Amino acid sequence: MTSTPLHWKIVIDAHDPHAQAEFWAAALGYVVEDHSVLVGELLAAGVVSDDVVTEHRGRRAWRDGAGARHPDDPFDAKSGIGRGRRLLFNRVPDEEVKTVKNRVHLDVHSKAGERDADVERIRGLGAAVQAHVKENGSEWIVMTDPEGNEFCVS
Repeated sequence: MTSTPLHWKIVIDAHDPHAQAEFWAAALGYVVEDHSVLVGELLAAGVVSDDVVTEHRGRRAWRDGAGARHPDDPFDAKSGIGRGRRLLFNRVPDEEVKTVKNRVHLDVHSKAGERDADVERIRGLGAAVQAHVKENGSEWIVMTDPEGNEFCVS
């Protein structure tokens, strides 16, 4: 029996979900999701209260969550939620600090010959270079995002 493929997103814990969504959208060429229409409708209907929303860049947004989606993938116009390649950032308490290597990380693939330029561009967005790895005929750069999450650029 063949099953229908499942859709998925990657969810990343963050101290500042909106800043992380903006960083990753800029790093990957993605779009920060705009949830303002849905947030406004839910507030007006009394379904959610003001304490779960914030204003970010002039728009209503969820206080504890933000997303970035691939610009070519489908999305729901009302909710702003991507229906394809998507990163979601959920707020964690400030006292919950990252102390060990990520168990899951993103690998970002540059076009041939553009890795070093991409690394510099992403550094300019707030990432840091951790290591340059050459192993088994492959080569990549280990970086961390502004909150210390590891990712690789090859």
